[in-house]
Amino acid sequence: MSRVLHWWHRSLTVQLLGSMLIALFASQSIGIWISWGKFQSDMQTAARTELASRAAAVARLIETAPDDVRSGVARVNSTEYTRFWISRDATPDLREWVEAASERFETPLRVLLNGAQDGTPPMAAGIAGSPFERPAAGSWQTGALWTTPVAGQADLPPGAAYLDYDDRNGAGVIVPLDNGLVLNVAFHKEFLPSIWKTHLPLALALTAILVSIVAMVILHGVSGPLRQLTQAADTLGRGEPVPPLKACGTDDVRRTAEAFNRMQERLHRFVEDRTRMLAAIGHDLRTPITTLRLRTEFIEDAELKDRMLSSIGELEEMTEATLSLARQDTTNEATRTIDLSALVESVCEDLAELGQSVNFSHDGRVAYRCRPENLKRMVRNIVENAVRYAGHAEVRLVSTSSGVEILVEDDGPGIPVDRMEDVFTPFVRLEDSRSRDTGGAGLGLSIARAIARQHGGDILLTLRSPGLRATATLPA
Repeated sequence: MSRVLHWWHRSLTVQLLGSMLIALFASQSIGIWISWGKFQSDMQTAARTELASRAAAVARLIETAPDDVRSGVARVNSTEYTRFWISRDATPDLREWVEAASERFETPLRVLLNGAQDGTPPMAAGIAGSPFERPAAGSWQTGALWTTPVAGQADLPPGAAYLDYDDRNGAGVIVPLDNGLVLNVAFHKEFLPSIWKTHLPLALALTAILVSIVAMVILHGVSGPLRQLTQAADTLGRGEPVPPLKACGTDDVRRTAEAFNRMQERLHRFVEDRTRMLAAIGHDLRTPITTLRLRTEFIEDAELKDRMLSSIGELEEMTEATLSLARQDTTNEATRTIDLSALVESVCEDLAELGQSVNFSHDGRVAYRCRPENLKRMVRNIVENAVRYAGHAEVRLVSTSSGVEILVEDDGPGIPVDRMEDVFTPFVRLEDSRSRDTGGAGLGLSIARAIARQHGGDILLTLRSPGLRATATLPA
């Protein structure tokens, strides 16, 4: 049941197809429930009308036949579900008549047709092939009663009698003949006691199969473009180039694809405009910064000169960081599958060789599709930030059900909870000294988060005791 619910919530095709089949079975079941009683009643009425017609025809035939063959004529008109016999009792007891009818149904038809000529039914004891078993005592007496003719039945003599028995599964007609004899006609057949014995379950199954085939064809035309749109949106969210979607299918699906193409075009145009603006600002700032540096060299006050050169150096570093951020947005590195654990380990080893205290651990090889150089820069910025403020970093790579996590933990002073998001804002530094040696330009974590989000993930900070944990989540 849980697996069915899992697919029900996961697949639009399963939901729509299941809903259609449930509606089909519900509507058919209600219709059958409403019409089943009427259907059985109509079949019983039709059987009684036909029985009366045959009784009238056989009665006319017997009256024209010689006396010595009348009993044989009656007997040979019997069928699998009817029995004909002649008696002298024009007003028999109801229960006795039903019992006599049940005895005649015990005898197989082939035996009856080859039987004696005196009207006495051959006994079926020990004879194989009888379609009827001897009913339990009184079982055919259930619902036995005298009835009136059904409107439209054959023209029988006024003295004809009608009766029902075995809950209307059986019917009888007693027709008076011209010489004081009577023709007895008994009918017995179960009128579809169970719906499973009819053609309706097969018809319903065939209808469900045809509906499923048609629905699958229609749903494929809807779910196919939706899957294509989902894949394209996920690829775009990772920062990878996506070719324009082919607008096909129904109007709603086609308009959705066209809207996605327009959205992608607007996003690319917005990113390109912002990148060009940042690049232009960073480039244009280089000239006045160089001019300021040259003019500062002519200042005679050594202390003032050093302070100004320090400020110009900080401005120059911020300009270079801005250009670096702009180049990051314009980088079109190809996406490929790599060993992510090897990439993170190489970054940690490079930093360790530079004298920084970094340890790395992982659960094993992790194949991941990404832009390796960008991802390497993200890891390096996070680890360098941890080492800068805590002096040491523990790096772990953990595989999860939804993707992979890169954890960078330190034992430093941490960050106030209300300012954790501020460190991702460009040029924001929580270090009060504003020293380039301790605080940097304030773009490291901004670039790292931008790279993570370009891959469809994110970077979150959480407090430890003591220290801070930076978690870079990357989707599968």
